[in-house]
Amino acid sequence: MRIEVNGDARDIKATTLAGVLAELGWGAARVATALNGAFVPGAARDTTTLREGDRLEVLAPMQGG
Repeated sequence: MRIEVNGDARDIKATTLAGVLAELGWGAARVATALNGAFVPGAARDTTTLREGDRLEVLAPMQGG
């Protein structure tokens, strides 16, 4: 299916948010996620399903000040 990840169109095979993160190399990373503009907590990623055309934002914390 095709979704938008951080503004870029991507073809993915996974159907859950956790699966998409693993497929894209963020499986073990500490990141914040938003699906279609709504925050998704880490505990809900295994059960959050994605659909064609969804918009996913993945944000990693930054250090510094």
